Amino acid sequence: MNFLKKTIIISIFLLVLIFSRAYSLAQTSTPTPIPSSSTAASISECAEQKLNNDQCIEYLKNKISEKEGEKKTLSSQIAVTDNQIKLTEYQIASTQEQITDITLDIDTATKKISGLETSLSALVEVLINRVVATYEVGTIQPLQILLTSSDASDFFSRLNYLKRAQAHDKQLIYQTQQAKVDYANQKIIFEEKKAKVETLKIQLEAYTNKLEQDKKSKEELLNITKNDEAKYQRLLQQAQAERAIIFGGGTDTYMRDVNQGDSIGSIASRSVSPGCSTGAHLHFEVQNGGSIQDPNSYLGSINYSYSYSSDSYGYYGTINPTGNFPWPLNEPIIINQGYGSHGYAKSFYSGGVHTGIDMDSSSSTVKAVKAGKLYGGSYSCTNGKLYYAKVVHDGGLTTWYLHMIPN
Repeated sequence: MNFLKKTIIISIFLLVLIFSRAYSLAQTSTPTPIPSSSTAASISECAEQKLNNDQCIEYLKNKISEKEGEKKTLSSQIAVTDNQIKLTEYQIASTQEQITDITLDIDTATKKISGLETSLSALVEVLINRVVATYEVGTIQPLQILLTSSDASDFFSRLNYLKRAQAHDKQLIYQTQQAKVDYANQKIIFEEKKAKVETLKIQLEAYTNKLEQDKKSKEELLNITKNDEAKYQRLLQQAQAERAIIFGGGTDTYMRDVNQGDSIGSIASRSVSPGCSTGAHLHFEVQNGGSIQDPNSYLGSINYSYSYSSDSYGYYGTINPTGNFPWPLNEPIIINQGYGSHGYAKSFYSGGVHTGIDMDSSSSTVKAVKAGKLYGGSYSCTNGKLYYAKVVHDGGLTTWYLHMIPN
């Protein structure tokens, strides 16, 4: 009997608590997102057009695409960067609003539930007394009811009350079981909201970092071009020439077979800038079956440093060699630009990707990273010729060595 009493008491407590929690969540209002003053200037265009968050983000993405589709000029690249900064700022504002929205929802619900616990204690005490009384009445047999009734009407009235009380308790137990299911579902939803906040915080951090990179990209672009359209066009031509050579635009001829580590030439003169280049360096690239590959997957670990500071890593890229090929230059190697999509690549390279690794060394000797057939070639530029070498290896692999004189 004591076990059943405890079960009923616990069930009623859970029922009242869950229904109160559900009511609390249902009554929680959703705060209206309000953009912060710091981002007001960046989203003025969206505000003027009465665009919501999603519409504004899409609008800014379209503006970036339109600018990227225009002929590449310094002004168009600055416009792309400016719009990217605005987009990132708006994404930050939107994410902050979502975090505030969900956090307020969770906090309000938690405070209401906490406040209900005190008032529920008194309510549960009353309900416990009622359930105990109903249970004790339920143990009386019909014969006992008959003997203690004053007349037939009293007998049937008390018997009917007993049946209704018992039916009500059964229904209460059934509702408690259903409430347990609802509680589990509400708990999942509540935890999902908390998890969503954590996800949004990570996203916010990523957007914040990206905003810093966007601003750095604009600063670096203006710094290397000196806000000079002619200089921008020279850098753009260099990037276009490298891509043209890799896809068969140069004129090359077979020279000889080489082994891994053999000298295949030297970096173009450091005293005079070679064609389509701002200075002496080696652009190394890998293709497999005609498809661009990440050189980091082929080159092995080596001693290297960067020609730029750590705060410019996001603009010029970094390297992470994980392969087993020797490098085409002697150690220690200086990295001038990494493989991939970074600030510089987005400003000058087709598709926004630098498809090789730019490097230099105290030694100008360039070596084959693997045995194969050596070809030497050149590509005409407005300021001379871009000389290069390529080595065709077995299995469809080709390695490219640009801005060097093959021999």
